[in-house]
Amino acid sequence: MTRPLVMGVVNVTPDSFSDGGLYLDHEAAIAHGRAMAAAGVDVVDVGGESTRPGAEPVPVTEEVDRVVPVVAALSPLVRVSIDTRHAEVADRAVAAGATLVNDVSATLHEVAAHHHVGWVAMHMQGDPRTMQRDPRYDDVVDEVRSFLVARADAAVAAGVGEVWIDPGIGFGKTVEHNLALLARLDELVATGFPVLLGTSRKRFLGQLLATADGVADPTPPDDRLEGSLATAVWGYRAGARMVRAHDVDATLAAARAVAGL
Repeated sequence: MTRPLVMGVVNVTPDSFSDGGLYLDHEAAIAHGRAMAAAGVDVVDVGGESTRPGAEPVPVTEEVDRVVPVVAALSPLVRVSIDTRHAEVADRAVAAGATLVNDVSATLHEVAAHHHVGWVAMHMQGDPRTMQRDPRYDDVVDEVRSFLVARADAAVAAGVGEVWIDPGIGFGKTVEHNLALLARLDELVATGFPVLLGTSRKRFLGQLLATADGVADPTPPDDRLEGSLATAVWGYRAGARMVRAHDVDATLAAARAVAGL
């Protein structure tokens, strides 16, 4: 049975919104990635800089030190992507075995072209420090689609053979913006570029779940599985080719269920 793809998250950081600090130790991160590979994920996404709202930048040398040993250990076992917005980090990670650059800045296509690896262009309004202060759009779907197609076309022109687009759920978007992008995800799929969707454990899910429960405070990140799976399945059915997930066992099961439909 052919199923949609799953990208598992390994955050080698002290401050990521969901699992910050759990996998800052290299051995812990490698063990987590190996478990994901054994579970059957298609890609393990290794990141060394938190891009949660309000996060401060990490020095490039520190980011490199965090991710390269993890990439090197995992790449013989599973496909590895490097989650970064810095060219030097991408260079070093690819040299260590990464074959996909997951680029929240949508600026590193020339790095991917140079190394003949895949590239993900993600949409973000502003940067992590500012993106959630007051995000505004006239039509969020039209603006995100136009931006991503322009970046993807530039990557193809530069010689990148594998180009993905990601609407950047939660990156400079309100709850309403995120829901509009999900409701009209088929418009991104219609561009012809494969879509990567990342909703796992994000704050808007915590807000939606809190509303459903009739409480004021968002549901905490480790209690957002239902929303993560619901939006993953929604994305798959809309045509997204891959979802990025923290809870890989449940997401793989959901992907197999979708394939069965």
